[in-house]
Formats: sequence, C-alpha cells, structure tokens
Amino acid sequence: MAPASARGLALAALEEWRHGHRFADAILRELLNRGSLSGSDRGFATELFYGVLRNLTLLDFWLANLRSASLDDRSRDLLRIGLYQLFCLRIPDHAAVFETVKLASKNSRSLVNAVLRNALRRADELQNKTHSAELAIQTSHPQFLVERWRKAFGADATSTLCRWDNHPAPMYARVNRLKIPVEQFLAADATREFAPKSSNFVRVSNIPHDALERGECYIQDPSTSIACELLDPKPGDIVLDACAAPGGKTGYLAELMQNRGELVACDCDLDRIKVLGSNLRRLGVTISQLIQQNWSAANVTAELRGRQFDRILIDAPCTNSGVMRRRVDVRWRLRPEDFARMAAAQCAIVEAVVPLLKPGGTVVYSTCSIDAEENEGVLQRLLSVFPWLQMEAQQSVLPFRDDIDGAFAARLTRDPNE
Repeated sequence: MAPASARGLALAALEEWRHGHRFADAILRELLNRGSLSGSDRGFATELFYGVLRNLTLLDFWLANLRSASLDDRSRDLLRIGLYQLFCLRIPDHAAVFETVKLASKNSRSLVNAVLRNALRRADELQNKTHSAELAIQTSHPQFLVERWRKAFGADATSTLCRWDNHPAPMYARVNRLKIPVEQFLAADATREFAPKSSNFVRVSNIPHDALERGECYIQDPSTSIACELLDPKPGDIVLDACAAPGGKTGYLAELMQNRGELVACDCDLDRIKVLGSNLRRLGVTISQLIQQNWSAANVTAELRGRQFDRILIDAPCTNSGVMRRRVDVRWRLRPEDFARMAAAQCAIVEAVVPLLKPGGTVVYSTCSIDAEENEGVLQRLLSVFPWLQMEAQQSVLPFRDDIDGAFAARLTRDPNE
C-alpha cells in the first residue's frame, strides 16, 4: 500500500534505499507512481527524500550530538527527516515535529519527540558546531572524495563544488528541432527561457509533459551537448553512438544530422535498448538502427563486424562525479577504488570501438565525470594504443566554474592513410 502522506513516502523511500539495492531516483519514481499524492505533496516528498540524502552526514552529525545511545533504523530515518525540516527547510516547529512524530511507532514516539524538542532547544549550539566541522561533514560528502578533489582543484573550488552538489538541480530541456522551432517552444510557456550559452536548451520551471509526449523536447542538462557538438555529425554521415541508452545524445545527433544518413545506436542491456527505441521514436528519429552490443565482451556482434563509420561517439559509463547534484545518492555509492575500476572499463570500451572508425573519420570520447583518471588518463591510453589517432579538440565543464553539470569530451581524428 502506498504511503498516504509526503513524509510517509519519504520515510518509505529512505527505508528501501537503506537496503542498498536500487538507485534513489528509481525508488522515488516507483513510490510516486503507486501513490495518489497531490502535486505539492509529491514535490514535498521529493524534497524530503533527496534533501536527507544530500545532507546525510550532517544530519547524523547533529544526531550524534543530540543522542549518544543507539537508534533503530526507522527512528534514525524519522529523525533525519525531522531535523532536515527544522534546520534546512525551516518548516514551522510545531508542524515539523508533530507530523514527524505521527509516523513513529508507539514504542519510539516519545523518543522521536524528545530528540526533536531537544534539537530545537540546542539549535544555536548545533549550528556553531557545524560551522567548525570539517567540510565533509558540513556538505555531507565522503572524506576520500573531498581529499581527492582538493588535490585536483584546490580547497576553494572543492568547497564550492561540494556546496553546489547540495543544491537542487534546475530543469533543462533540449528543444527537438526535428519537431518544433525553438522560438515556438519558448512561446508556449512564458516561464521558459534559454539556458546560458546555448541555442536550443531551455530552462523550464515544470515538467512539460505534453511537449515530451509529442517529442518536442528531451529533458537533459546543457552539458550533454558538448560531446555531440564536438562530434559535429553532418547530414548523410554514417554515425555510431556506442553507448547510447537512454537516448538523449542519440536524439541530438539525429537532429544535427537533420534526420539524414545512418545512425547506429548500441547498448549492452536489452531493457535499456527498449527505452532507447521508445525515446527515439517519440523524438521522430527515423535514421536509427538499434543493436545490442557489449563492448567489454571479446567479440563485436555480427551486425557491426567489418563496418566503418564516419563518426563515432563513445559516451562511456563513468563514476558520474560531475552530476552529483542530479544523482543524489552517487556520493554514497562511490568507493576510492571505483575511479581506477571505471577507467579500466572505459579503456576496454574505447579499444573495442575505435577500430570501427574509417580512415579520416572522427571519434569523440566523453564522460559526465570531472575526474582526470577517467578523462585525460583514458585519453592518453587511447592515443598510445592507436598512434594513428590525432587529438583535435578537448573541452571540459566544471560545475564550480561553469554552473552546469560536469562533463568532459575530446575529439580525435584517424589518419586518412591508416
């Protein structure tokens, strides 16, 4: 049975997330779809769930100062929700405490009430302790990640990045010019406005459900355009999107090609291929061929064997370190060894894909990571394995500098004589 309140839904989502088997966005989407909350309550539930995840270490820091004894998991989650309302959302004290306590079991109701009342009495003390705490506590990021970023970007940029990660992400839509002119899309809603430094990305204040259904737009951050625009596919080209699902970049490639040519889109997972196909059909893409291909396997599928492509996009799976503002639980899933593991997997993918590039062709390697090991490090490996590739251009987006999601892309060309 679906929870009957926004706080109840957030509590249920935290309980399922705690088991560690599913991503936060998938959990929330399923619970919201099963429930019958109003639009405002759905928004409040989302804010509570994501807000607690973004501030997990800080909330537990406050709890540790309020109570030294152990807590059962449900009471801890409830207290996290309560403290987030009181100190982050500034919900009126009575409403935050009363509605949170209502969700507690009979055995823990007095405990939850007492801890939240104590928090209100000690609010100034807790805030003072927060100001003197380490950045990893203040911004709820793993300590190893903070240290890694400090070495890469410096202390000030790391502080800005961590705080940037904790702000809810604005919503952007790429206007699909295969279906509608940008000006017409903007005119349909006065709240829509151009994204900075973009010709067809628009900031939207709410989900444009009807436009999405008609394929007039696709929800994605402007940073995703970098790889596609570096690849610069032309009408009539034969293009491979090696890691295509769910299809945002694939759809943009088709738009840049004016739906003329051939666009082969691959993914290793059959369910993701189905989502990819559905998205491309809705966007009006008519030049795509979908192929299930695991680039990490030993063999290239027969449908691709022997083929040569004018342009190839390798938007490789990565740690997602540049999109933590949107993927709120990524920081809690990452481990120090994941960066080297992902870099090795990325190298395996590019080494399998690049031989399909025709002489004189162009390949773009991209990620949504801001980590050099996954970006410049993989690029160096690529150039050493394939000496007939020449580096042409490289572009990176850093959230603390550019105020959009992090991304990296590099364009290389194959020697026409090789």
